Amino acid sequence: MSAPAPTLRSLAKTLGLSRTTVSDALRGSPRVDPATAARVTKAAQEAGYRRNPLAGALMSELRRSRGTAFRGVLAAVDFAEPDRPDSAARFHRELVLGAETRGTELGFKVEKFVVGRAGISVSRLDSILQSRGINGIFLLPVWEEPDLSGLDWSRYAGIYTDYIIERPALHSVCSDHYRSLLAALQRLAALGYRRPGLLLQRHQDERLQYRWGAAFRTFQDTHPVAKPVPPLIVDSFSSTEFCAWFRKHKPDVVLAHRTEAMDWMESCGAEIPATHGFVSLNILTKTRPCAGLDLQPRQLGARGAELLIAQLQRNEPGIPEWPSTTTIPARWVDGPTLRAAPSVTT
Repeated sequence: MSAPAPTLRSLAKTLGLSRTTVSDALRGSPRVDPATAARVTKAAQEAGYRRNPLAGALMSELRRSRGTAFRGVLAAVDFAEPDRPDSAARFHRELVLGAETRGTELGFKVEKFVVGRAGISVSRLDSILQSRGINGIFLLPVWEEPDLSGLDWSRYAGIYTDYIIERPALHSVCSDHYRSLLAALQRLAALGYRRPGLLLQRHQDERLQYRWGAAFRTFQDTHPVAKPVPPLIVDSFSSTEFCAWFRKHKPDVVLAHRTEAMDWMESCGAEIPATHGFVSLNILTKTRPCAGLDLQPRQLGARGAELLIAQLQRNEPGIPEWPSTTTIPARWVDGPTLRAAPSVTT
């Protein structure tokens, strides 16, 4: 039978000190003599003691609220990035709303912080979170490579709501772009489309580790009726470049994030949906009614909150040894930009 986990009470008894002194020493309180603090820290390390941040937060909250229901706090951290597309703002709001809704159900509230040029610095964020006893970080997607390595991660558990993060490497939750695009292409084939074309901004595919492009090429390589159209992957969108590609390769349906592509298609003579179809890769970005993929940011936010709260409840702060990625497939949304399904005769 394994020995019970060390507690403040057992450490205090072993050291011949009060629980308050041991607690203050482990929190770095200046009220404790440095020599005593060093002795407490050494004993805690040797015993394998792990501080539970939720327990401390609970006691602080109960003292402030005089016994009302405890609500933990998660920090939703966003980066102020001038190059990020404006359309990302709505996706971020939906992520936070999902986290807030699920967090409330689990006894946590979400507070938002902005890091970067228009917000606070990473070091300032670290000070705020420590002073307020916030130990869960819900990190929103970042257009460039995010860097939160300046935080003291021995104190925090974190979840990143996008694909791989390296500084530091955290658990992630994100949409399953690869699976979702394959399913969309299969649906289009069932509707009779034979020449799907893909329009992407290069950086948008790169930051997802090329999952959009990989799914499109895999479909072309493996689907028996697909007639390959090379994807149009550009640094920035241009009607001139799009129209040249559209006229040359003659796709019968276009998949893209930018619904302006429908205007460009129509300027080339397309009639949607009579002669050509269109599918949005993220219906949150649409500027006119269309069929497309709902990447389900509220569900992603809710799942991210669940995963983050579970880490806090298991007392697992720090950078995980083996970061994992949880994915949720997109939901298909019908729209007026595709032809009707062929009727089935019996």
